[in-house]
Amino acid sequence: MSSRIKSAGFLVAALLLAGCNGSIDDIAPKANKELPQKLIDSMKSKGMSTSSPIMVRLFKEEGQFEVWKQKGDGGYGLIATYPICKWSGQLGPKFTEGDRQAPEGFYTVRPSQMNPQSKYYLSFNIGFPNAYDRAHNRTGANLMVHGACSSSGCYSMNDAQVSQIYAFARDAFRGGQEAFQLEAFPFRMTAANMARYRNDPNYEFWKMLKQGYDQFEVAHLPPKVDVCEGRYVFNEIAAEGQSFPASPNGACPAMARSPAMAAATTAYDKKYDAAFADAVRTKAAPPSATIDGMKEASLVADWSRRRGRGERVSLQPPALDGKGKVTQTAEMGRIDSAVGRKMAALDAEKAAKEKAAQEKAQAIAAAKAAKEAEIAQAKAAKEAQIAEAKAAKQKAVAQASKQDEDAAAAPEASALAAEPKRPRMLTRMWNKMFGS
Repeated sequence: MSSRIKSAGFLVAALLLAGCNGSIDDIAPKANKELPQKLIDSMKSKGMSTSSPIMVRLFKEEGQFEVWKQKGDGGYGLIATYPICKWSGQLGPKFTEGDRQAPEGFYTVRPSQMNPQSKYYLSFNIGFPNAYDRAHNRTGANLMVHGACSSSGCYSMNDAQVSQIYAFARDAFRGGQEAFQLEAFPFRMTAANMARYRNDPNYEFWKMLKQGYDQFEVAHLPPKVDVCEGRYVFNEIAAEGQSFPASPNGACPAMARSPAMAAATTAYDKKYDAAFADAVRTKAAPPSATIDGMKEASLVADWSRRRGRGERVSLQPPALDGKGKVTQTAEMGRIDSAVGRKMAALDAEKAAKEKAAQEKAQAIAAAKAAKEAEIAQAKAAKEAQIAEAKAAKQKAVAQASKQDEDAAAAPEASALAAEPKRPRMLTRMWNKMFGS
């Protein structure tokens, strides 16, 4: 009877979350689908019940989603691993709304975060921003694990996978679990992987996440998570008379870890340190792309806003290279949506007006040039006519002058011609006596 009441309460809460007027029957086909018998048999063989508590882990680089369930002895065992169909962004945490980053960190999922009527088949909100995110002013909303294999900031599975993951959570809530822990990591936090990313700008953040990762690896129990002084602390117990602050940026109290956990993690850390030193000396695969802090997140967020407004942007979001230079694809486009199509139509109208104005200006310029050419041609013809008349006048003057000279020279020549000729001998004598 108690189990049926809890189940009904869960479904009512789910309907309220969905914000619709449907009935339980409307959501039953998806939200109430049972796990495959093969999984149920596997749980029984590992000492788990279908209604025992769960926790989940996600690894971006490996693209894996793990479901762990509590066994009869209290520890947790791995029951299912699914390939993540898509996750958004690059390795590294989510910084701001619109940066398209899938979050990293330790999150809490409660029944109210389950959405049986998601447009992505089934989904649940991972709980971003958590206390750590709020301490660092990280923003964003509706970050989900969902189906439909489509992501812009979420972790997306295919519909069959998310159906099973949803069922694991649903059954655990029916069994009395109030919330389950979701741990999202950039990669499996092995010594080899940490060595590969030791120079990454997100390395200090990842070292902090690794503390919680390690403690689960050691104990196979979800770590107790608190946030103080703007950092995660795991499995720490406040000293007597002290408590963790209400504000995630408040001062941490005096803290202690259980002797058993302290001893176990010390041994684990010693083995890890030796493996890390070996990994540093070993050539490894190159690291994957990571987000370079708030600067790059802001670039992507601005791109997302402009894309959402239907503006023409690069088909892929911009990124920062290793030297801080902004890089982006040369190919441009718009989001295929009503707003994108509207913006494209407005741009086409604007381009048509600009083309018409350009053609009109070209026509005016051509007419002006033709008129100027006509005027220049007429001017040149007139100047040629004047020059021709001037040349003709100068020629006439020259001819008249020559005629005058010829006329003046004619009498002198006649006179000379009229003088009697002297004999040559007399002429020589004359010249000798009197000069020529």
